[in-house]
Amino acid sequence: MAEKYAGVGHVVQIIGPVMDIQFEAGHLPAIYNACRITSEGFNVPSPLDVTAEVQQHLGEGRVRAIAMEPVEGMVRGMKAYDLGKGIEVPVGRPTLGRVMNVLGKPVDQLGPIVSDTYYPIHRPAPSLEDQSTTLEMFETGIKVVDLIEPYLKGGKIGLFGGAGVGKTVLIMELIHNVAMKHGGVSVFASVGERTREGHDFGWKCPRAALSYPASRRSRARR
Repeated sequence: MAEKYAGVGHVVQIIGPVMDIQFEAGHLPAIYNACRITSEGFNVPSPLDVTAEVQQHLGEGRVRAIAMEPVEGMVRGMKAYDLGKGIEVPVGRPTLGRVMNVLGKPVDQLGPIVSDTYYPIHRPAPSLEDQSTTLEMFETGIKVVDLIEPYLKGGKIGLFGGAGVGKTVLIMELIHNVAMKHGGVSVFASVGERTREGHDFGWKCPRAALSYPASRRSRARR
C-alpha cells in the first residue's frame, strides 16, 4: 500500500480535528499536501479513512494537519500516507447542479460526479496581465441594488442582516439572473451555519431550471 504514496508516517497527537503526524526523515509533505489516515492494523468498530491537509511544519519530521472528515475512532499510531499533492475536486460541466464537500465528494445523493478534470483547492491567483483593470458594474437586475448600491464585477460584497430579512432570497435572485440573463454559472461555498443555505440552493435550483443535472439539461437551456 505504501508504494503508491510519497511518504508514510504515523499519528502522534490528536486534538479534535487537528493532528500531529510524524514522518520519516526526507519524506516531509509540503504545506497543503493531502494526507490519508487509515485504521489499517487497528481493531476498530468501523474502518477509518480520513483525509487531512498539512497546515504547518513543526520540525524534526513532524507536521500539523487538519482533518476534512470526522475523526471519531482515530488513535495515536495510525498510519498516515502523504498523497504527494493537494486536495483536488472535480470541475467542469458534470459538477453543475451538484452539491459536494471540500473533498469533492457528492453529498446530494445523486450519484458520483464523473469528470475528466480535477483542480486543486489551492491554486495560484491569476497574473496581473490576466486581470482586468477597468471598473465595470455587475448588472444584477435588482433595481434597488443597481440604483443605490451597485455591485462591482470581480469585487466582494457582504450581506449583513438578521433572521428573515431576505439574505438567502437575494442570493437566490442573483443566481437566477446570472444564469438566465448573463448565461453564466454560480458557485456557492458555505461553511458552518451557512451550509443550510447551500442545501436550500441545491434543493431549489433544479426546480427552477437553474442547474444542469442530466435529467434537466434540455429544460435549463431553454
